[in-house]
Amino acid sequence: MTIPDPAARAAGRFETLHDPRRELRQAWVAYAVSQAGSGVGAGALPLVAILMLDASDWQVSLLAAVAGIAGSVTIMPLGPWVEFHRKRPTMISADLLRCAALASVPIAAWLGKLTFTQLCVVAAGQMVGTIASSAASTAYLKHLVPADRLALVNSRWETTMWTASTAGPPVGGLLVSALGPLATAGADAVSFAASGLLLARIRRHEPLPPGPDRGRHSVAEMTAGWRHIAAHPVLRRLFAHSLIFGGCIVASTPLIAVLMLRDLGFSPAAYGLALGLPCTAGVLGSLLAPRIIARAGLMRVLLIGGAARCLWIGIIPLAPGTPAGLAMIVGADTALLMCAGVFNPAFATYRMQATADGYLARVAAAWAVSGKIAQPAMIAAAGLAAAAFGARTALLALAAVLLTTIVILPWRAWPTRRNRLISADESHREETFRAPDRNPR
Repeated sequence: MTIPDPAARAAGRFETLHDPRRELRQAWVAYAVSQAGSGVGAGALPLVAILMLDASDWQVSLLAAVAGIAGSVTIMPLGPWVEFHRKRPTMISADLLRCAALASVPIAAWLGKLTFTQLCVVAAGQMVGTIASSAASTAYLKHLVPADRLALVNSRWETTMWTASTAGPPVGGLLVSALGPLATAGADAVSFAASGLLLARIRRHEPLPPGPDRGRHSVAEMTAGWRHIAAHPVLRRLFAHSLIFGGCIVASTPLIAVLMLRDLGFSPAAYGLALGLPCTAGVLGSLLAPRIIARAGLMRVLLIGGAARCLWIGIIPLAPGTPAGLAMIVGADTALLMCAGVFNPAFATYRMQATADGYLARVAAAWAVSGKIAQPAMIAAAGLAAAAFGARTALLALAAVLLTTIVILPWRAWPTRRNRLISADESHREETFRAPDRNPR
C-alpha cells in the first residue's frame, strides 16, 4: 500500500487552486454574465428617461453626451492608477460601481425621488466603470493567457459580446413590456454584482504591477497611452483607422433608421429585422477568427479584415423601398459585421502583443476615451449633413469617408520576410531597453 506524501497532496491542491485554465474560465463566465446583463439592459437609461420622466429628445441626447464627456474626463487621471495597481481588484471595483449606479435607479423610482440629474450621474458612473474595466481586463488577460492562445481567447470574448448583443435586446424588450423599464436597469445591476463576485472567487495572485517611471510628472503619466500609440507606427495607423471607422458606424445608425422608417417606408418590424439579424454574422466571424488567423497570419487578417469592413455601408443608401431593398440592407450589414467579427479579435491580439506591459492599461484607456470623444463629433456632423442634404446623401458621405480609411491602414507592415526580420529585431531591442526600467512595487 502506497501512502500519499502530504507535501505532494498539498502541492496538487495548490496547482488545482491556481490552475490558469480554471481561472480563465472563471474570468470568461464573469465577462459573459456582465455582457448578458448589458445586452438585456441596452438602452435602459434612455427608456427610463422617456417613459418615466417624459424627457425631451434634447435631454435624451444630453444623457449620452454627459456620459461620454464625464467618462473621458474622469478616466484620464484614473488610467495611470489602473496601470500601476493590480487589475483584478480594479475590475471588481468597476463592476461594483456600475452595480451601485444602476441599482440606484429603481430604488430612487420606488421612493419617488428619481430625477433626470440622477440619470446623468448614473450614466457617467456607468461609463467610468466600463472604461476602467476594459483597460484593466486587457492587461489582465495578457497576464493570464499564453501568447500563442491570445487570438483564441480574444475570439471567445468577441463571440460572447456578439451573442449578448444579439439575444439581449429582445429579452430586454420583453422585460420592459412585462415589468416596465426599471426591470432592465435592475437586471443589468444584478449582472454586474454577479460578475464582481465571480471575479472575487479567482484565487490567482497577480504579480506586482509596474511602477511609474522615476521623475515622471502626473500629466506625463496620464498622456502616456496616447504617446505610446503615437510612437508605434502600426498602432498609430490602426488608432486613426479605428477612430474614424467607429465614428462612422455610430453616426450611421440613426441615419439608417431615418432612411428605412421614413424615406423608404419600411415597417418597424422590418427595421428590427435589419438591425438584429446581421448580428449573427458577428458571432460567426468571431468563431472563425482563430482558424483564419492561424492560416493567414495575424497581420494579413488585420489588414484585409480592416479594409473589408469599410466596403459595405455604401450599399445601404442605394437600396429601394422594396423587399429587394430590404435584402440589400440586411446583406450589407451582415457582410460588415462578419468582417468586423473576424477583425476585432485580430486587432485585440495585436494591440496586446505590440504594447509594452507597463503601458497596456493606459493605451486601452486612451483608445476608449478617444472613441467616446470622436463618436459624438461624428454623430453631430452626420446629423447636420442629413438635415441639409437628407439621410441618403449623409450615408453616402460616411461611406466615402470609410473608404478613405482603407488607405490609413498600415499596409507597409504586410508580412514579408524583410518585415518579419525588422519586427523581430525591434521587439528584441524594445525588451532589452525596457527590462531595467521595470520597477514593481
